[in-house]
Amino acid sequence: MNKAILVTVFIAFGALSAYSIHFSGGVLGFLLELTRHPASWQVFFDLVIALSLLLVLIGRDAKASGRPFWPWLLLTLATGSFGPLLYFITAKKKA
Repeated sequence: MNKAILVTVFIAFGALSAYSIHFSGGVLGFLLELTRHPASWQVFFDLVIALSLLLVLIGRDAKASGRPFWPWLLLTLATGSFGPLLYFITAKKKA
């Protein structure tokens, strides 16, 4: 994967996330907004499914490349898409 694109996405998504959390009144306000409408629930569970599938792939890749999996699992559970983005940003280039 192109690291420049991944870093750009990471920075842009980080800015959007910071703005969203600030605009919602902090993390608690953000979570309350997330639970307010069924459409938000659908988006949330879609993200859970997608990240779960991605974690399976990251687990296999981490094992094959000798990287520990558990830090990426915890980071993904705590921060969502930031975990996989950082995993791919920090991956060694395959020969």
